[in-house]
Amino acid sequence: MKGVQFLVAFVLLALASKLVSASDPGPLQDFCVAINDTKDGVFVNGKFCKDPKLATAKDFFLPGLNIPGNTSNQVGSMVTPANVQQIPGLNTLGISLVRIDYAPYGGLNPPHTHPRATEILVVVEGTLSVGFVTSNTDNRLFTKVLYPGDVFVFPEGMIHFQFNIGSTNAVAFAALSSQNPGVITIANAVFGSDPAINPDVLAKAFQLDQNIVKQLQSRFWWDNN
Repeated sequence: MKGVQFLVAFVLLALASKLVSASDPGPLQDFCVAINDTKDGVFVNGKFCKDPKLATAKDFFLPGLNIPGNTSNQVGSMVTPANVQQIPGLNTLGISLVRIDYAPYGGLNPPHTHPRATEILVVVEGTLSVGFVTSNTDNRLFTKVLYPGDVFVFPEGMIHFQFNIGSTNAVAFAALSSQNPGVITIANAVFGSDPAINPDVLAKAFQLDQNIVKQLQSRFWWDNN
């Protein structure tokens, strides 16, 4: 019996350890303000840390998320980030924020993934059609129309999107479970990679004529982040 209890405890501990390691590492001190200068810094989780005695309120502050992003671009949207690059005090804290602006009908935050974060989004203005697709082999689409005050969650690593189906501008804010969640926009990564992916590969993968693939690769793929 004790052997079974030990085995169960070991399995639970292993699962817990796996879950813990699946997100940003927990901080080992009150904060670790990121700096680019290696002098007098300690390297922690991708950034050098400022001496805590030299930290100020400015290290934890970012103004301007009340300012609309410029949506006059090919996809009709703009993402304004508030992550460790803009707020150095976020380093090791495992959280970040974005504001997303969408042009009237057609403003799109294109299908993309965050390799290091789950996202929770709340609509402030407008009407958005949102969704995410699960992994192979189901590739199941979860989709919903959101109105102001509505919240939707995009699980870590899932391809997801937001599309403005309203006749006015739309605004959403999203929190992400990483100080630096990363973004992989599917179309940009596949057709706009540098150097370009062999057209034969994409033609076969997408069941397209190679000339169409080359045409897609020759386009400018807008990054709204």
